[in-house]
Amino acid sequence: MTTFRPILSTNEIYHLFNRSIGKEEVLKDKIYLRKILKIVNYYRFRQRISLSDFNNLAPNLQQDYLKTITINVPLIDIFVFSFMPNHYHFLAKQLQDKGISLFLSNIQNSFAKNYNLINDRNGSLFDHSFKAKRIANSEEFIHVSRYIHINHVTAGIISFEQLLTYSWSSLPVYLASGNPQGSLHSFASQFINTKSILDHFKTPEKYLKFLKNNVNYQRKLHKIKRLLLD
Repeated sequence: MTTFRPILSTNEIYHLFNRSIGKEEVLKDKIYLRKILKIVNYYRFRQRISLSDFNNLAPNLQQDYLKTITINVPLIDIFVFSFMPNHYHFLAKQLQDKGISLFLSNIQNSFAKNYNLINDRNGSLFDHSFKAKRIANSEEFIHVSRYIHINHVTAGIISFEQLLTYSWSSLPVYLASGNPQGSLHSFASQFINTKSILDHFKTPEKYLKFLKNNVNYQRKLHKIKRLLLD
């Protein structure tokens, strides 16, 4: 797997993006969302066995194995995610050399194998080259987090109010609005680092206001972009 230009440097933050082949809506159903969240949580660490092999272990062996893995530094630190029907976004920091490339390669391959098995499908599911834009400063870091978090709203998929509890976005983790009893939100909270962004705001509600204030502007940009592409 290659990157769209920049050489990915350890301890740098990037906006990561990739699209499904043919814009197939592979992340539309919750069954696939649940699967990719588990894949992300597993492959954010460098693994010795595949997730499918891990799932075949007895529960006590799974726990023993995870103890040996999670004591190590993760490949990446994930701040924000958004899973659109036919593409994904991450805002993440590379913590190990080649960590982003390995992470994205693993999650795309693992998800594709599962998706293909369920849908009697063969071949790649995502474009071979993901795109990565380095985040230059704190201001860009905050603004890209906003862009990713309100992506579903500006694309017209849901309203801003629905976004507050929307499982396809990491925003509910920031607002602690997910059901604490085993919901997808609480599962995502295992790997989302909210502190780095929320440290720029007095409260999560201030961050929410920051997001909401840009919805109309971003929606206009999205509409203009679609017209130009058409």
